[in-house]
Amino acid sequence: MAQAWKCSGLRWSADGPVLLWGGGRRTALTWGKRVAFAVAEGGVRTCVGARGHPCPAGAAVPARSTGARCEECARLDRAHSVAADTLADDPRPYHVYLAWFGPGMVKVGITAVERGSARLLEQGAVCFSWLGVGPLMAARRTEELLRAALRVPDRIPYAEKRAVRAGLPEAAVDRASEITALHTRAVALPAWPESLAREPLQIVDHVEAFGLAGVPAAVGEVSGLVAGGVVSGELVAAAGPDLHLATGGGVVVLDTRLMTGWGLVPATSAEPTVPVRAFREAAGVQDGLF
Repeated sequence: MAQAWKCSGLRWSADGPVLLWGGGRRTALTWGKRVAFAVAEGGVRTCVGARGHPCPAGAAVPARSTGARCEECARLDRAHSVAADTLADDPRPYHVYLAWFGPGMVKVGITAVERGSARLLEQGAVCFSWLGVGPLMAARRTEELLRAALRVPDRIPYAEKRAVRAGLPEAAVDRASEITALHTRAVALPAWPESLAREPLQIVDHVEAFGLAGVPAAVGEVSGLVAGGVVSGELVAAAGPDLHLATGGGVVVLDTRLMTGWGLVPATSAEPTVPVRAFREAAGVQDGLF
């Protein structure tokens, strides 16, 4: 029986997307590379634990969970995190940013300055600009200010992001137009925190990094892995945690967060057999395409 590997998720390096595996193994992903694996027969998806520690209960988790954690480990992982506002005394400087994912999809967010643009690559931001820099709580207040004054959300569901990637404007200036307009309005707000320095508009575009130029429209997304199921396809693009895989039935998007918690082995089938949920825009394609 082939050795089963545990995936630790997708990370973005200076050279592009990389799959991480238990034991420190890394798989660099390049356009045209065939991504193929299967879930071990009889396999069960188990909790990945929290903050570097295994789940003490070895609890089973749902196939469609992108967190791959049981309730208790999810609570522990979120504790002492910036997202949960439990690190108010974090001394590191933070960036406030505006990120664009598609027409009408702009969000505001914050990230530690030391992380650079990694957070934006992880979220699948097609383009972005820094807005300001300063202490954590000032960055948080600015984030709340934009949400209230300009009605800019701080979250956009991944399902909405991935459904529009094939229809993005071809010109970079068109992709940047919404951020450009919002940046001007944001820095002019009178309630801007004094300790947060405004940053000039400087658009960073990720279309080339993600391989999205001319990418075929995806017909659907993998809804979850199953024991004995196969994922197989040629990598044509990647954005955030998503891999766009060309298969015999069209391009399918795989959220790599669905891979964690499973024992994965080499694939023996050339085509995917996992369930795929069709995008609404892909008329005539039914759920369970494969």
